[in-house]
Amino acid sequence: MKNFKYSFMVLLGGVMYGTMSSFVKLSYASGYHAAEISFSQAFLSAMLLGLTLLLTTGKTSLQRLSAKELVTLMLVGGAIGLTNFLYYQSVSYISASLAIVILMQFTWFSLLLEWLIFRQRPGRPELVTVLFILVGTVMAGNLLQTDTLYFSWQGMVLALASSFTYAVYIVANSRVGKGVRWQSKSTLIMAGSALTIFIINVQPIISDNHFGYTFMLWAIFLAVVGTTIPTALFAAGIPKTGAGTSAILMAVEFPVAVLCAYLVLHEAISPVQIAGIIIMLAAISVMNYYKSSKTKKEN
Repeated sequence: MKNFKYSFMVLLGGVMYGTMSSFVKLSYASGYHAAEISFSQAFLSAMLLGLTLLLTTGKTSLQRLSAKELVTLMLVGGAIGLTNFLYYQSVSYISASLAIVILMQFTWFSLLLEWLIFRQRPGRPELVTVLFILVGTVMAGNLLQTDTLYFSWQGMVLALASSFTYAVYIVANSRVGKGVRWQSKSTLIMAGSALTIFIINVQPIISDNHFGYTFMLWAIFLAVVGTTIPTALFAAGIPKTGAGTSAILMAVEFPVAVLCAYLVLHEAISPVQIAGIIIMLAAISVMNYYKSSKTKKEN
């Protein structure tokens, strides 16, 4: 039951994160750009999580952390900050549905990173699950209909880069700060995210900002729904479930993003895409059941 709780936390975080591309694309209609959206989202999230930290554990919880833990958690935040910025940039060039298709490559990127860096070779069930996810990706992303696909090399490269940094975030998050309370961990991660985005976009953030009432409404909504809650869920759940399983659970972002793009942006969705979404959800469910059964046998 405990393992299910942490798996559900990762899954819920993925669902919430999956809605973001559609709403970010809507915000572009008001003249906002990826740099200010991603920075304000990360900054407000860090402030909200910091407030939660002070109210629940007090400032001494951060003082107990070593310099190494502080730096590594900030670097983990840099990875998710880059992910959000690159991903938000990509949806200004390609459709939200296609952007999430490319982002989904984090599933095999994360398994590959664990294999190359930590020598943890993925098992047959994980490889089979990834295969089904890739098949579902092709179908749900409508990649077979290349004649109607809105294609941009710049958007594709940005989305692929975001999938790699997302994989780095998942692997690092599963191994860094395991003994750190989720309040401290998520606060430092979002502080590192905001700092990274600001450093690489300092000029447009300062000179081209559109800060005002409407912008703040967008920023607060994106910060709470798309960053604060998912970051807290990931900080608590990923270390307990592991990078491989978390990467598979977080694949739920894809069908959620496609459905959200259909409902919010009115992007077309075909029966083939629906079939692809079902295949992906089935693969995620089977893998989660396999992992839960394996854990019960070991215990």
